[in-house]
Amino acid sequence: MSRELRALPLVALLIDGVHFAEHVVLAAVGVDDRGTKHVLGLREGATENAAAVRALLGELVERGLDPERSLLVVIDGAKALHKAVVEVFGSHALIQRCREHKKRNVTEALLPERLRVTVRSTMTQAYATRDPRRARRLLDNLARRLEHQHPGAAASLREGLEETLTVMRLGLPENLERVLSSTNLIENLFSRVREIGRRVRHWQSGTMVLRWTAAGVLEAERGFRKLTGYRAMPALVAALRAHDTNRARSGVNETEKAA
Repeated sequence: MSRELRALPLVALLIDGVHFAEHVVLAAVGVDDRGTKHVLGLREGATENAAAVRALLGELVERGLDPERSLLVVIDGAKALHKAVVEVFGSHALIQRCREHKKRNVTEALLPERLRVTVRSTMTQAYATRDPRRARRLLDNLARRLEHQHPGAAASLREGLEETLTVMRLGLPENLERVLSSTNLIENLFSRVREIGRRVRHWQSGTMVLRWTAAGVLEAERGFRKLTGYRAMPALVAALRAHDTNRARSGVNETEKAA
């Protein structure tokens, strides 16, 4: 939680939370331009609210994460997470909402069991097209089919839908697109945390939760391998630098118009 980040050439940031009783620990994992994964920080709180996420991101910036350089940020789709990322990074953040969370949110809580497999399969097929326009069209069609009988599921599907296609629009190779389109990487990290803490019957305090989470994270980090598709990382770096260039040009144009 005090690691210096200034020298890390980070290009992607994944944020998610793990629950222990009434506590939530937010974790941030970064990926550098060589595909190496780094646990960047932890933050304990009661919920995944915007203030807690903003505090975590603020700590990362204080330790050297550059908020003025484009970064792919992968989140689970929670509005609080999204709000905090925008407040800290602004338009420098290319936000990717986790596709797996989107599928679960639409199917598991808002649809009868008889429709869940079909709807999930349709969403998976849409994301597998690797064509953002076609994927958006297929998902919009699905939302329209659901709208009359299951308006809640249709609304959930449409909410933040464009941001589930962010990585697809970057034109990355398939294996790299797939791994960066969800927070599965960080959820796998949490599985190790849960394994280490599985025998704890009573969490006495937030400090205890944080220490056990840190122990699990450090243990898991020792077994980290490079990101799947890491050989294609130059394509992601190029896309982010192009975004920086476009932002700079837009800034110049706005200045000229104002003048």
